[in-house]
Amino acid sequence: MTIEIVIVLGVVILAITLFATEKLPVDLVAITVMAVLLISGIITPAEGISGFSNTATITVGAMFIISFALNKTGAVGYLGNLTVKLFKINFWLALAITMITVGITSGFINNTPVVAVFIPILLMAASENNLSASKLLMPISFASMFGGVCTLIGTSTNILVSSIAVQYGERPFGMFEFAPLGIIFFFVGMLYMMFIGVKLIPDRRGEGDLTKEFEMTDYITDIVLLPEAKSVGKKLAESPLVKELDIDIIEVIRDDHRLYLPPSRTILRANDVLRVRCDVKKIQKLKERVGIELKPHTKWEDLDFHSEDAMLVEAVIAPNSELEGKTLKSSNFRNKFLATALAIRHRGQLMQAGFADIPLKAGDALLIEIRTDQFERLKVDKNFVLISELGIPKFRKNKMLIAISIVAGVIVTAAMNILPILVSAIIGATLLIMTRCITLEEAYKAIEWKVIFLLGGILSLGIALEKTGTALLVSNLLISFLGALGPVAIVSAFYLLTSLLTETMSNNATAVLLAPIAIATAVSMNVDPRPFLMAVTFAASASFMTPVGYQTNTMIFGVGQYKFKDFLIVGTPLNIIFWILATIFIPIIFPF
Repeated sequence: MTIEIVIVLGVVILAITLFATEKLPVDLVAITVMAVLLISGIITPAEGISGFSNTATITVGAMFIISFALNKTGAVGYLGNLTVKLFKINFWLALAITMITVGITSGFINNTPVVAVFIPILLMAASENNLSASKLLMPISFASMFGGVCTLIGTSTNILVSSIAVQYGERPFGMFEFAPLGIIFFFVGMLYMMFIGVKLIPDRRGEGDLTKEFEMTDYITDIVLLPEAKSVGKKLAESPLVKELDIDIIEVIRDDHRLYLPPSRTILRANDVLRVRCDVKKIQKLKERVGIELKPHTKWEDLDFHSEDAMLVEAVIAPNSELEGKTLKSSNFRNKFLATALAIRHRGQLMQAGFADIPLKAGDALLIEIRTDQFERLKVDKNFVLISELGIPKFRKNKMLIAISIVAGVIVTAAMNILPILVSAIIGATLLIMTRCITLEEAYKAIEWKVIFLLGGILSLGIALEKTGTALLVSNLLISFLGALGPVAIVSAFYLLTSLLTETMSNNATAVLLAPIAIATAVSMNVDPRPFLMAVTFAASASFMTPVGYQTNTMIFGVGQYKFKDFLIVGTPLNIIFWILATIFIPIIFPF
């Protein structure tokens, strides 16, 4: 046990803690890990930044562009619209075909945009067919993971572990090398969801309009400023209503004209009707104020908020959004997006007031009133996934066949070893821009830079694990405990450990942490590292027990109105089933 090993183990513990607690953004944690390793002298500057030139990092960046282009041309949306029509015929048939469609599509492009496209489509199908949307969203999230483990490009984790294998002198993973076990997972996962999983999902989300879904009736009130009100003649920002009660005034209705998002300099007048958002206690205080008259209680509907100037929409904070970790107040949300957040579903809790200072998380669902002229800008903003029917984007359908042909070329050339996946992905991304399937500006925006910095930073930890002998030390400890049971038991242990870690922290970070240890273990046992790496790879991309273990689960968490326990109840048996399947089939498909 050297001082270098102690430092690396300390960094590992720190990284796991920060990833699990989400005290810092994942990309910042990764860069911090790299910085600590550089300062300690454990890795050289060249080794520290090598993650940014790693083939996995560059390939993942190119695949983001390819996925975005395929989505932008409407290929995914077209498939979605075809499948949801089947819900009018038979629920179980439609659900099975939808899951198969999502799974197959996710095998070849990033599954996050696939699920993002299907969310509003399935919400519409649920509404039209009197179904609970919660019964549909979790199955498609899980199906995207079933499909993602079937190919090399199905998830960034597969590409990452393949790159790590090459660094250690192993051959890279083939495009369809994952398919035999992936198809078993897909088939068994489908059967589980159809016959058991869907029945375990509670009816969380109904078919009511947004004001009902967010229970806004007791939190939106219209008040009339009488001539004797202290606020009359004062600027809105200086009004006692704002300064003393901290009430959010979302509209001023004057002479039948609605002034949406009134500027702070707006002078209030007698007989103005103010539409305010506040909790019940503040409403009671308003009743006691001289010069304030509350209009009769109204059962609000979405139409009450729609006009030529404003509309009501629901939006989810996207994975890797710039808003993650910020609050509505610190992000200057109202002025930046010219919109008002009326309510939020945050980590399973519905809040209609007092949420302005709560740090936003990916998956939070916001009820937003937005200016009509800003809606198109919000639809293309990568910080959000718009899930209202109004939010279904327009596609460049005239470029669909071109995009599909280019993506098919990427897959075929990589699968037949005509070109390395890095080269084919870069060429594919370039062709998509040159053929104007997407613009160069859209290509830059398509790249999830948080993921790139996560990979670039955390790969330095893998170098440190190998360089200092930490990976070998941990592998020897593992062998001392389980070695007598044989390599199958070690494979099973790696799958279980990876599965548990990836439920609480980044799956890519988990893979970088455990892949070097898996290789060191195989070398110490004098067996092929392939089965060990496959255990890590499959487990890192099969996260069903928590809403934070995988990005697609996070995306549906708020909009599906799920509770944390819903994922535990439905996902835990599936995790156990996949663990058993991996223990049985990995040694058969990938012999030692």
